[in-house]
Amino acid sequence: MILSIIYFILILGVIVLVHEFGHFFFAKLFGIYVYEFALGMGPKIFSKKGKKGETVYSIRAIPIGGFCQLAGEGLEEDEKLPKDRLLQSKPVWQRFLVMFFGAGNNFILALVVLFLLGLIVGSPSNSTVIPSIIEGSPAETAGLMANDDIKKINGNTTKTLDDVQLYLAIAKGETEFTVLRDDKEVTIKVTPLEGEEKETKGYSYGIEFKREVERGFFPAIKYSFTKFASLYRQMIITFKELFTGGVSPRELSGPVGIYTAVDQTRTSGFTNLLYLLALLSLNVGFVNLIPFPAFDGGRILFLIIEKIKGKPVKAETENLIHNIGFFLLLGLVVLVTINDIIKLF
Repeated sequence: MILSIIYFILILGVIVLVHEFGHFFFAKLFGIYVYEFALGMGPKIFSKKGKKGETVYSIRAIPIGGFCQLAGEGLEEDEKLPKDRLLQSKPVWQRFLVMFFGAGNNFILALVVLFLLGLIVGSPSNSTVIPSIIEGSPAETAGLMANDDIKKINGNTTKTLDDVQLYLAIAKGETEFTVLRDDKEVTIKVTPLEGEEKETKGYSYGIEFKREVERGFFPAIKYSFTKFASLYRQMIITFKELFTGGVSPRELSGPVGIYTAVDQTRTSGFTNLLYLLALLSLNVGFVNLIPFPAFDGGRILFLIIEKIKGKPVKAETENLIHNIGFFLLLGLVVLVTINDIIKLF
């Protein structure tokens, strides 16, 4: 348990550090005053001022989250500073880079970790071609064959094996496969066998996927980008399914859920923890770009509105909207955490 807690803190710490450093780096680059760069939330347990006496670097008691407090995000302290040191005084393109590169840094971290995994354990194939079908399975009975290339599942395009597994996971009952066979598209409907719990990896259909592994520098580069694109596409699909009923909101996870994932992954090897780090970092980047108040994506949305209108939204109005968004998100985190705790029992 102690080791799991340590890994949990390290993984979250790295993700948050990388995210906030993205905001911090571009803020400093463009001359924006940074009040504090903090890891964790709650009361300070360590703090130190930078050499120029501007930024306070701190570690806080609760090892979840963190922040980079920029001049111009709030209203109270900004009057003490020169106008050109405020965030809102900078051109739109500079503010965009400051806001984007929290998530942008998370994406870079995910790519780097996936590349390292490709070097360490090899680069698994993400082909949608079926290697083999289990004899007597629903897939064989319906007419699916080895070497069929799965192009669509229930009308959804499948570019990678990850797409196939996701669409099979969210499929309900009879599933329509569109496959490429001898240069012709064939549509086949398969009704999977269901156990006590619905399978999420597709093997209840009787399809066996064996990933071939390539090794080397260039395959690792290719793997990092194709896997990144595949995972990002999965997140878009999952987000859409939340609103269409394909995925239940109960499947969302908060800090407790992440800890559970770390605890389960720890026993399966260090490389799986690295993969989890890449997945969570990509997830944090994706979620932060959602155009909702208090998220980086919400702030970017206000920049787009400003560009269209030709003038910024009033700072008081924008801050009020972000504060409301923050409290709504806080409520969501509480509900998700309660749900995670219920799942544990």
